[in-house]
Amino acid sequence: MGEYAAWIFTIGNEVVHGRVINTNSAFLGRKLVLLGYDVLGNISLIDDVDLISKFLKYVLPDSKVIITTGGLGPTYDDRTSEALANALGLQLELNSEAFEMVRRKYESLGLPLTKERVKMAMLPKGAKPIPNPVGTAPGIHLEIDGRVIIALPGVPKEMEVMFEGYVEPLLKSIGPKIFFAEREFEVRNLPESSAAEVVNKLLRKYPNVYVKTQPKGTELGKPVLTVYVCVSSRSKEEAELIIDNLVRDLKEGFISKGGITG
Repeated sequence: MGEYAAWIFTIGNEVVHGRVINTNSAFLGRKLVLLGYDVLGNISLIDDVDLISKFLKYVLPDSKVIITTGGLGPTYDDRTSEALANALGLQLELNSEAFEMVRRKYESLGLPLTKERVKMAMLPKGAKPIPNPVGTAPGIHLEIDGRVIIALPGVPKEMEVMFEGYVEPLLKSIGPKIFFAEREFEVRNLPESSAAEVVNKLLRKYPNVYVKTQPKGTELGKPVLTVYVCVSSRSKEEAELIIDNLVRDLKEGFISKGGITG
């Protein structure tokens, strides 16, 4: 299956049943490809311990990296940690570092530390907790026989911050030799929805790229967006060439929609 094979799991009844659009797998898929990993598939499953464990066991032998999102919260149906422990033959235990993360978070909010909230600090034996600067549930970092297993919350904002702050540097350090090229520029007078239309069209043309638009507010009553672009390649020269072409095409697309690029 390849030295750098990766699988993505999105866990939650609301995702499987279509009540929530699965943006997490799209974000993670593009990020992993950008880092040079071979994404073999993404699987959406309901909050069922036996089912999650079954599929984790199935993909584990052919994986370098497995990332799950969802099922780490305090409610009765948040059982991803239990499923990981079951799939890997590990005991669930109260992780002291995770417990301190949870305790400090609820203390800062002025809320009591109930047994449901303590549950978020129950991790598979030997796991490292991943800090959650946005929400309350820590992530989970496990390494088994050279394989990396990461569990992140399902809330996109939490997942993305934790991935970019903790998981991405880790995967860069153990992944294939990849060269990155980055650019950032502003576009004014263009709503983010119109910018997204341009970005989505170009993402189908360019492989191994990541584009993020971030609203900065308004200027003279017109919206202002920061556009961040990152490209990866096996050679520095190719990465630079791709990003120059991509930025050119992005700017042309934004201008055609009435935007002003900087």
